[in-house]
Amino acid sequence: MSEPIAPPLCLADDATFWPWRKWPEFATWPNQDATVVVVPIAGFADWGLGHALDGEETVLLNVLRAATKHRSAAESLLVTPPLRFVVGPEEHGAFAVDVPTAHGFIAEIVAWVAAAGFRRVVLINASPWNEELVVAASRDLRISLGVQMFTLHLSSLGLDFHPSRSPDRRKVQSLLTGLTGQMPDEPDGTPAPVASWGIEPITALPGPALPLAEAEAAVAGILAPAAALLAELLEEIRRRPPLADGGRILPIKP
Repeated sequence: MSEPIAPPLCLADDATFWPWRKWPEFATWPNQDATVVVVPIAGFADWGLGHALDGEETVLLNVLRAATKHRSAAESLLVTPPLRFVVGPEEHGAFAVDVPTAHGFIAEIVAWVAAAGFRRVVLINASPWNEELVVAASRDLRISLGVQMFTLHLSSLGLDFHPSRSPDRRKVQSLLTGLTGQMPDEPDGTPAPVASWGIEPITALPGPALPLAEAEAAVAGILAPAAALLAELLEEIRRRPPLADGGRILPIKP
């Protein structure tokens, strides 16, 4: 009897996933300047949805994998493994690091991408905790590496985990239910804080969750608009002209 095949460490589209490529391929990669390299960013936190701590990654990578099906050519898009060790809540989270460490982690990955010859990098972030960090890191890396940086957030695709601003929490919960095949834990009585977002409590989502069969049937309808929008944005990024002067920031002439 053959050994069972272990599940992958992350969801990926085989045609665009960086680790599935061999090093000699990068030496002769066509159109490096026009290739978009996507760096997914997701943390581990309890957002009061009753699902596991890896909910951000589960949603983000499913949306990203669906979006890659819209690509015009496999050579125009590469996706790195997700960055998981980022900023997060001190309580009811896991594997969080401080801001300088998270910034350095992102910088290290983008530096490797640039060293491989790619100049167009998208940081796509699932975590509300990391939105400001991703924007700041993108700006800093544009300056330090001369790379053409872009930032996208899952919240802008209609799948926001944020505890108070988000109108999408039930949709996100239902998507996680359908994707994982598991019903969320039910709130225990009155919704109570499960973590702290500054002065905003993150409370359990009240009311009954969508039944499993209905959630599974709803997955395609929830994923499709987000994936289509992401694909459109990635294609827009791919078509943008490259930075002038190879990305160098030239001094202002007197």
